[in-house]
Amino acid sequence: MAVYTKINKKDIFYINKKFNIEKIINFKGIKQGIENTNYLLISKNKKFILTIFEKRVLKNEIPFFMKLMDKLNYSKINCPKPLRTINGNYLIKLKNKTACIVSFLEGKDKEKLNPKNCFEIGKIIARMHLVTKKMKIYRKNSMGIKNLDPLLKSIKFKSNNSNNLKKFLVNNFKNIKKNWPKKLPNGIIHGDLFIDNIFFKKNKLSGIIDFYFAGNDFYMYEIAICINALCFDKKKSKFEINKQKIKNLIKGYESIKKISLKEKKSLNILCKGAAIRYLLTRLYDYSNTPKTALIKIKNPNEYYQKLIIHNKLLNYKDYLI
Repeated sequence: MAVYTKINKKDIFYINKKFNIEKIINFKGIKQGIENTNYLLISKNKKFILTIFEKRVLKNEIPFFMKLMDKLNYSKINCPKPLRTINGNYLIKLKNKTACIVSFLEGKDKEKLNPKNCFEIGKIIARMHLVTKKMKIYRKNSMGIKNLDPLLKSIKFKSNNSNNLKKFLVNNFKNIKKNWPKKLPNGIIHGDLFIDNIFFKKNKLSGIIDFYFAGNDFYMYEIAICINALCFDKKKSKFEINKQKIKNLIKGYESIKKISLKEKKSLNILCKGAAIRYLLTRLYDYSNTPKTALIKIKNPNEYYQKLIIHNKLLNYKDYLI
């Protein structure tokens, strides 16, 4: 979530004409996140989220996200529900861009997760994977390992230190691609389960938001993303892996859906892949985000540190003991 595109009262009036919802009396931009423009819309009795789709989201892929969230809601997975216009469409045009409105999910993200939270997150991921396995919709993971070459080539390296970083990235990426697993259980994954996309209410998990990186990939890759995003602790400026959180995340997942031996053997390389994916996107955003955007840029150094940590680990047990 972020704000690149500014809206005004005239746009709000247009939205109220398109959707059969209470009159919107207030709106404000949401700064968190980096991909799309998001606003909180407030009526007398309800709240909604307006999303205006920006850069990395292709227009022809947006219906996939709408159908996915609709089906997850129907299956009692708590997430935003896309609203339909008075004409029955999910999408509208706003500021010459594609936009949608989704329901407001109660709760908020936590600054720091405890092991019990990680167990609950593991459970909801497994439930989501069981539901999405039955869905007959498909979207290739746009940020999968095979799609990261152009991103790496688009990053500008300007100094000697940057040249060292470039060498580090190229060597690691080559190794990850060479050892990437070919056949693992797969289906639709969320693909971006960061701490600010997971909501809690009264310390209980209330749901998941921001499905705009969802796509078909290995289920275990989802767990690798979560290990990177949720199972490290920051002490001063250093990141340290928290194996108790990983244990609980996996226990929660396996209480609903079993993980195969082949998936477990692939965990290390998948964690490296997830780390380099976020290192590359953060490096790109660090140098390419417009200064006018209302956005909180995330530091690439976090994932540089995490990739180094994964490089020191070898197998599945190394993540637990």
